[in-house]
Amino acid sequence: MTRDAAVLRCRPRYEGANIRTWVGFKHFMYLVEEAVLHWFRSRGYGPQRLYHEHGLGLEIVDESVQLPAVLEVDDEVEAEVDRVADRLFAVRLRVERDGQPVTVLRGKVAVALIPERTAGVPPAPPPELAALVTTARVPPGLDASVDGVGAPSPGAFRWSWPASYVLCHFSDRVQHSGYVRALEVTVDRFLASVGISVGRMLAERSWIPVVSRARVRMLAPARMEETVHTTFAVDDMVRDMMFGGRMTCHVERRGAWVPVATASILHAYAVSAGPAAGSLATLDDGVIAALTGTRAVAPVGVGVSA
Repeated sequence: MTRDAAVLRCRPRYEGANIRTWVGFKHFMYLVEEAVLHWFRSRGYGPQRLYHEHGLGLEIVDESVQLPAVLEVDDEVEAEVDRVADRLFAVRLRVERDGQPVTVLRGKVAVALIPERTAGVPPAPPPELAALVTTARVPPGLDASVDGVGAPSPGAFRWSWPASYVLCHFSDRVQHSGYVRALEVTVDRFLASVGISVGRMLAERSWIPVVSRARVRMLAPARMEETVHTTFAVDDMVRDMMFGGRMTCHVERRGAWVPVATASILHAYAVSAGPAAGSLATLDDGVIAALTGTRAVAPVGVGVSA
């Protein structure tokens, strides 16, 4: 651990244990957010002080995670956060299994401090955090790319949702965790739309989607009560065991499509019951066809081997 690191001990939320006692990817990413906030709070610059005294909103703008091991609902997590560049933080989540530390997440996070008109005070960053301040339309992320995001793809799965205040912060815009939630819901809706809903695959095969990698990046503000138009498509298949997908989020302003967020995710299926519980399933031709849009999935029989 370096001099610029901080450590937080925490637990995943009970809400995240949806299948057995495994915790879903969204709650891994929530723990990363809590760990980054702890880094700022431990130095006396929590979001409350930054807003009211410095006129700044603390914004996670990009988060990329790898999930090499499962997280259980009763795990106590050691979250280590290290500032590795002006706006960039490295995060590692560990748990103890059989007396040994096990890494369950490795991630990188980009943070920006945004001048907030609602704070009522002029922006005045602390000197040690001045490099995080930005007024750029595209917040600085983990790299310079914006993933080639253009107008929504007409052939992709699409749904729209309101930028409700419960997804926003600073009385203004959708926060990063709002897009993490949207990614989870989007994948769920996509799978249902192609005939392989989570409930169906769980009932007929005891399969449940699991995530090994995810990234969510904000590109521009989606303002409170705007409509966010979201698309999703599978863009990669890996060894008949994993599928990669991409989500894009846009708002429409004055007849133009404005990209506000993008995300990528790498999914597999894990067997959730029986002697093979915890192992990865091999995707058959019907499931692959449904995921890639080549044809609808055929009826799935009970007892199909994984």
